[in-house]
Amino acid sequence: NIDVQVIRLNPDVDMPTYGSAGAAAVDLQSALAAPITIEPGAPSILVPTGLKIYHGDRRFAEFILPRSGLGHKKGLILGNLVGVIDSDYQGELLVSAYVRPGHEPYTIQPLERFAQLVFLPVAFASFTEVEEFHQATERGDGGFGSTGSH
Repeated sequence: NIDVQVIRLNPDVDMPTYGSAGAAAVDLQSALAAPITIEPGAPSILVPTGLKIYHGDRRFAEFILPRSGLGHKKGLILGNLVGVIDSDYQGELLVSAYVRPGHEPYTIQPLERFAQLVFLPVAFASFTEVEEFHQATERGDGGFGSTGSH
């Protein structure tokens, strides 16, 4: 578990909570003053959440993801596919919202639960420059599709 400090910039925005005992993420609400409509395929917009969070533990990072139902049914996804929040970021959580082509325009309402936030452990690598790898693999440098046709 990780202790997270929360600053609510908008008192109407709920504190983050898990929807069930097995939920992996907390929902994020829009902190919009008025509804905003996103046209399919139009440039993504930044939607404020009215929340700042901080925990300072570099072993964890937060990832903003689309809500599954909205992404599948309404085409509302993230313009950057996933938002990565570093452990030392203390600004407002903003979500890049985008509607996939082929869907109807989508209107995000004020205080709507429209994205989700998950906390994941982060591994840190140390890098060593080498002339060649110490072990060859069967795949080697085979690229896209090199492991089969499926």
